[in-house]
Amino acid sequence: MSDIQIVPRRSEERGNADHGWLKTFHTFSFAMYQESKHDRYGCLRVINEDRVAAHTGFGTHSHREFEIFSYVVDGELEHKDSMGNTEILPRGFVQLTSAGTGISHSEKAHGSKPVHFLQIWSLPSVPRLTPKYFTRSFTDEDKTDKWATVVAPVDAEGVKKDLRDGKGEVDGPAPVQSPLTLYASILSEGKRVTKEMKGTKGYFHVIMRSGYNEGKAEGATVKISGGGVGEEVALREGDGAYLQVKPGSEFVVENVGDKKTEVLLFDLA
Repeated sequence: MSDIQIVPRRSEERGNADHGWLKTFHTFSFAMYQESKHDRYGCLRVINEDRVAAHTGFGTHSHREFEIFSYVVDGELEHKDSMGNTEILPRGFVQLTSAGTGISHSEKAHGSKPVHFLQIWSLPSVPRLTPKYFTRSFTDEDKTDKWATVVAPVDAEGVKKDLRDGKGEVDGPAPVQSPLTLYASILSEGKRVTKEMKGTKGYFHVIMRSGYNEGKAEGATVKISGGGVGEEVALREGDGAYLQVKPGSEFVVENVGDKKTEVLLFDLA
């Protein structure tokens, strides 16, 4: 029996909406998409894969008691908030806002091109925190055929919790006030990566790099497995998987398709 139980979350089964200016998929219940079987997983509450058209975006709105981070895939994301932060975030950037007692912000596509990013929310371990803002950036080289740790708990080894802006792995992951570690990888054809899982849960996601697709997943293909004699599970762009984990077990991802693929792995307590 495998040390990691894998339950696929197929792309076409996610919530999705095409608002013209916004094309989005919801892994968990969000906005008009409500599904009790997919409301949250551990501290992980939202994974939205968003495409925002040029010159548009999310106007100023408020949040509290969430850890909110954006993983920029393509284009440039313009962020403004009530803490006085204004920043243009290109591909490779991770921006994390610890909303705490409350913040307001806007997120828009910057320039003449759309922006493709993942908006992720987690539940903080401590309530009524002072709002804070962090950025980190990771090149494609940092992630190619290896894991880059892009977000990690505030008290984890290597996390610089008082560093607002960081550039590359030398500055470590963005600090999150949740029992969550996020790894990112870009896998070349035929390559595989492994990761020892520390928590009891995990979530895996294949980023939809080939374009918005409401149907059955297409594009890059990976196989994932979790040690032991459990079967491999094939996933394509937009697909994900819930993981039930025996701590210390090895999670394996292999690119079995004909193009590079970008993937995210959440390790959850």
